[in-house]
Amino acid sequence: MTAPPPRVTATPAALTLIERLRAEHGPILFHQSGGCCDGSAPMCFAVGDFLIGDGDVHLGAIGGAEFYISGPQFAAWRHTQLIIDVVPGRGGMFSLENGTGQRFLLRSRVFDAAETAALDA
Repeated sequence: MTAPPPRVTATPAALTLIERLRAEHGPILFHQSGGCCDGSAPMCFAVGDFLIGDGDVHLGAIGGAEFYISGPQFAAWRHTQLIIDVVPGRGGMFSLENGTGQRFLLRSRVFDAAETAALDA
């Protein structure tokens, strides 16, 4: 049987920014809500500054930062691997990368049949 793939990964550029933010702020986490304020951008918070809800789903960790997604977003995206990237721009209003000249961006790819079977097992 194929090992399940990670549900969330990060590009080298994202990992570099995560390392920088961890050095500046200590332990951090990500939350993907799909909310209205910052669109569908993954939001980065210092641990303790954002409370994970009972309905949130833990997808894994990237660069030592735990990554969560809201339950309704997970239901919509469960068939995809989330790939966290960085592009030039301004981060979300409350996200830690705001002011760095970069922002986190969500990319995705659909799991193939073997990966889906491994995740469902």
